[in-house]
Parts: sequence; C-alpha cells; structure tokens
Amino acid sequence: MLAVGATALLASAVLVLGRPVDLVVDGDRVESDVPPVTTVSDKVFVPLRTVADALGAQTTIAGKDKVDVVRGRQSLRVKVGDARATIDGSPVELKHAPFRVRGRVMVELRAVASAFNLRTNYDARGARLDVSTPGIGHAFDSTQ
Repeated sequence: MLAVGATALLASAVLVLGRPVDLVVDGDRVESDVPPVTTVSDKVFVPLRTVADALGAQTTIAGKDKVDVVRGRQSLRVKVGDARATIDGSPVELKHAPFRVRGRVMVELRAVASAFNLRTNYDARGARLDVSTPGIGHAFDSTQ
C-alpha cells in the first residue's frame, strides 16, 4: 500500500512539475495522448507502449500492472509501482518505479534506452526528445 502511495505521489509531482516534450524516434515525430514529461532535474519519463510501438517492439500487458516489451532478442519487463525490473531476463533496479498517467505506463527513459541499446538526446530548451536505434537515424549522445 505504501508503494502505491509513493507511486501516486511521484506521478502527481511529475505532472505538476514536469512539462511535456516532443518525442522523435529515428527521425519521425511520435504522437501520444500522454506525451513524455520531464522533471525539474531533467529526468525524462516516456509512455512505454508508445515508445515500444515506435521501435517496432511487441508489448504484452499481464494483469493491470505488468508490462513486457520484446524487440528481437531484447526485452524489458516492468511492473507499475515496483522499481525492480528485468532487462533480457536479468534483474535490474530502476531509479524510479513505473507509474500510470491517464492509463499509460510511464517509465524513465534511461530504462528503455538500456534495454534496447538506444541513443537519446534531450533538448530542454527546445522541449524535444530524440531517440535513435543503432544504425538508424542520427547518432546522439546518450544523456538520459
């Protein structure tokens, strides 16, 4: 119960303190009913399914809180409210537990980038997030 409360508090803080940013994956602008948001400390949270779809990954939702994303041989498994996740079957500890915003599971960009070997660039001034897959699009510095 405490974890749910903490997750709700984090989600509220992100919405209040965060601001929406444009998402561009491999040079294509990606639309979402819940856009990525950033915190005042430039943490970037993205809607997991939206990013997964843009990457051509398969998303499976188990129950209401577990999400599996598979792209080729790479995978990410998260649970809303739980900072423990798996990347390619190996356990990892996320800095922030995934949370929901208007029904969308939001995860820190760093977890998605790590799971799928993505390069990212967040331009705070332009409120733009560029995500690039290896061999596609432009090369970016991984800052998140």
